Amino acid sequence: METNAQWIDIETADGSFGAYLSLPRGGKGPAIVLLQEIFGVNQHIRNVADQYAADGYVVLAPDLFWREGARIELGYDDASWKRAVELMQATDFAKAQADIAATIKVLRGLDGAAGQKLASIGYCFGGRLSFHTAANGLVDAAVCYYGGGIQNALQRVPEIKVPMVMHFGAADSHIPLDAVKSIAEAFDNNEEVEIHVYDGAEHGFNCNHRSAYNQRAAAQAHGNSLLFLGEQL
Repeated sequence: METNAQWIDIETADGSFGAYLSLPRGGKGPAIVLLQEIFGVNQHIRNVADQYAADGYVVLAPDLFWREGARIELGYDDASWKRAVELMQATDFAKAQADIAATIKVLRGLDGAAGQKLASIGYCFGGRLSFHTAANGLVDAAVCYYGGGIQNALQRVPEIKVPMVMHFGAADSHIPLDAVKSIAEAFDNNEEVEIHVYDGAEHGFNCNHRSAYNQRAAAQAHGNSLLFLGEQL
């Protein structure tokens, strides 16, 4: 796929870190801050950024593990999983949220996204961060794919004032259906939040680099996300 993509630098008080920018063919469109899994801004996340750029969005994916090393990029074998979990545990969650805020500020200032609405989309670790980004009031809409740990942050539900869509796999070995149920109940009175559960789908079902990839669920979730973003942005 032909892409119009590059790495750019985000400056913060703590230092500078990279973010992967992918532009639509026309160079302009609604904006997406894309939040990584625990494997870094790897080939899969860059492919997702390029996919949304092909759908007409200006996409920026920050390297949230930069404090442990610039552009750490992991695969999905056992050693990579071990390293990924270490990186997630080493991440200061408040600093990660501040990095996302800095990324959004840069994204809103880009010519291609000027005056446009902006959404967060996150996967796994990034799904949880997308939830918090919405609670922090930084985006106009949010998409959360199998966000582990959201069920432990439901005290933030009243802070969420924007539309949100969440995707979970019915066969997710990391996020039990009881957790999904508790999330759904917390949003019971919020008609702007959609929750989709995909039959037979495991954790990471959207990632075609993983054995958990479920083509049907990935296609349905992407379609549901595009419809949602089309309505909200």
